[in-house]
Amino acid sequence: EKQKAKKAQSSSYRPDRSALSDHFSPHALSPQPTFPTLRHPPPPSTMACIAAMNVMITAKAATGAVKVTGGKKYADIKAATKAGLVAGVAPFPEGLDVFGFFNGIDESEAQRYADVEITHGRVAMLAALGFLVGEQVEGSSFLFDADITGPAINHFQQVPPAFWGALTAIIVVAEGARVQLAWQNPFEAPDLFLLKADYTPGDLGFDPLGLLKGKSVDEINEKKLKELNNGRIAMIAIAGMVGQELATGANSL
Repeated sequence: EKQKAKKAQSSSYRPDRSALSDHFSPHALSPQPTFPTLRHPPPPSTMACIAAMNVMITAKAATGAVKVTGGKKYADIKAATKAGLVAGVAPFPEGLDVFGFFNGIDESEAQRYADVEITHGRVAMLAALGFLVGEQVEGSSFLFDADITGPAINHFQQVPPAFWGALTAIIVVAEGARVQLAWQNPFEAPDLFLLKADYTPGDLGFDPLGLLKGKSVDEINEKKLKELNNGRIAMIAIAGMVGQELATGANSL
C-alpha cells in the first residue's frame, strides 16, 4: 500500500513547464564542459577603423586653421603631429620621419614642410595622370601634329617652343598668386621662407568645382586628408614610373 501511495503521489506531480522554461535551460540540468577563454586581437577591419580614427583626430587639427607662431620647438614628428601641424596616416598615425627632419623643428618650419608636402603631392598627381594619358594618346593627330611619341620621359623634349612659353607663363602666374597668399613679405618678416601665421597649408581658396561648398567641417577635413594621402601615393608612383622608363626605355603601360 505504501508503494502504491508513492506511485500515485509521483504520478500526480506535473511541473509547470512554461514557468520553468522562463528561468531554466535544458542544458543547465546537465554538467557542461568548460573551456579556457581565448582572447583574440580585434579583426583587421577593427584595427583599420581604430587607426583611421587616430588619423582623423590628427587630420582635423592639421587641416584646420592652426595658428602658427615662430619660436616654439617640437622634439620630433610625433610631437608635431600631436600638435596638429602635420597629419599622420595609417599605419603611422603618429607620423613617419625616417630622416629626422622634424627633430627639434621650429613650429613655423613644420608649417612650411606641411605646405611643401601638399604642393608636391598635387604636382605628383598631375604628373602621374599626365604620364598615363600622354602615352595613351601619343601619335594622335590633334596633339602637336602627332609628333610626340615614345616613353613619357621623352615627351617634354619634343614639344614646340610655344608650348614651353605658355607652360612657363602659367607656372609663374600660379606660383605668384600662391606666394602672395601664403608667404610673408621677406622684407618685413624676421626671417626668410616664413608662411603667414593664419595660413592653412594647402588652402589656396581654389575650388572651381565647388567640392567643398556646403560641407561641414568634418567633411572638409576628410576630403583634405584624402587629397594629402593621394598626393603621397602619387609621389611614390611617379618616381616609380620615371625609374621604370629610364631603366627599360619602354612605356609604362
